[in-house]
Amino acid sequence: MSGTLGLRLLIYGINYTPEPTGTGKYTGEMAAWLAARGHQVDAIVGLPHYPSWEVDPAYQDKGFHTEIIEGVRVLRVPHFVPSPERIGAIERIRLESSFSLKALRYWLLFLLQNNSYDAVIAICPPMQVGVYPWLYRLFRGVPWIFHIQDLQVDVAVRLGLLNGKLSKVLYTVENFLLRRATRVSTITEAMRRRIIAKGVPEKNTWLFPNWSDITFIRPMPRNNAFRQELRVAEDQILFMYAGNMGEKQGLELVLQAAEHLRYYSQLRFVLVGAGVAKQRLEKMAEEMKLTNVTFLPVQPLERLPEMLAAADVHLVVQKSEAADLVMPSKLTNILAAGRPVVATADSGTALHDVLTSYQAGIVTPPGDLKAFIDALQLLAESAILREQMGRNARLYAERYLDKERILKDFEDKLITLVREVRKR
Repeated sequence: MSGTLGLRLLIYGINYTPEPTGTGKYTGEMAAWLAARGHQVDAIVGLPHYPSWEVDPAYQDKGFHTEIIEGVRVLRVPHFVPSPERIGAIERIRLESSFSLKALRYWLLFLLQNNSYDAVIAICPPMQVGVYPWLYRLFRGVPWIFHIQDLQVDVAVRLGLLNGKLSKVLYTVENFLLRRATRVSTITEAMRRRIIAKGVPEKNTWLFPNWSDITFIRPMPRNNAFRQELRVAEDQILFMYAGNMGEKQGLELVLQAAEHLRYYSQLRFVLVGAGVAKQRLEKMAEEMKLTNVTFLPVQPLERLPEMLAAADVHLVVQKSEAADLVMPSKLTNILAAGRPVVATADSGTALHDVLTSYQAGIVTPPGDLKAFIDALQLLAESAILREQMGRNARLYAERYLDKERILKDFEDKLITLVREVRKR
């Protein structure tokens, strides 16, 4: 890296490549990008299991092991993975604690080595990944960045997944770690403000949004092979939800809308992905006898641009309780694909602000079935509106979601931070 400070970096988090969606996707892409820039990057991560909640077949017989992925030395930690039908707060804590306890094997090794890392990046969730980086800083004086993809404790409390006593304990741990991180980064301005409200000095926070590879994900013809395989005619309107099927999404709303619109033969729905709620949703659709709804598994990465292009309208659904605490990772690629969105979000949330300010979609109140259906029908009936919003979506992606620009800004912040710490 001519003229640039090459760093020795350690990334620590459960989710990583080859997980196709969510935190693992972004962590893997960030690590590979930094390695390609000439930094030495190691990653302590778990076994790929998301969003299916089953360990990837290629990793099922592997325990602790090391592999090289796109120039990154990946140190795998075997851990407990709950079955999809049993996932709850306790099972998640068990998964995360299993990972943390076994990851100690690598952390002890790094503490005893002569050479130390220049910086550590801990990816939350889970929250407890902040513990070892904090201890590493105490012993080695190394700065650590707590990157918040999801305000995990807040979401669990709002969704009623945690009881009062346990939530108090977890909030105490969360506040302790947030205030002791050298920097806390997060993906939206709304989440950054919430972190500041938790007691983190504003000067210690970074905005580090998720991104899209806007050269890979781009506007493409809708009447493509993916759409044809679904037997969706050119004159039909395809509504697509693609992403994690968990409890915080509230995807029952999509099935209820499909039931209401079942007699409109020109309207079709497809739900693509995996998650803890998928089996229940499939059963619900079967009981409702919805012939206008199709479920598909997670699609290969190489089919992503074609899949996104096949939809006329994309659906970004989440419950009100989680609206300002997470930013759906699926949104970046939808916008890059130049497709309009119907989303459920409260006013003032990052999702609401992006779509309404840039007229890239229609936002309805979470859980409001009538408003959701009205938005679907409005876009179904107006090709002009779909085209305008799709064009606005792509313009937003080009301006704010470019992977190269976002990661270069993060790299610059890392280098500046390391230099400041070395001077002190």
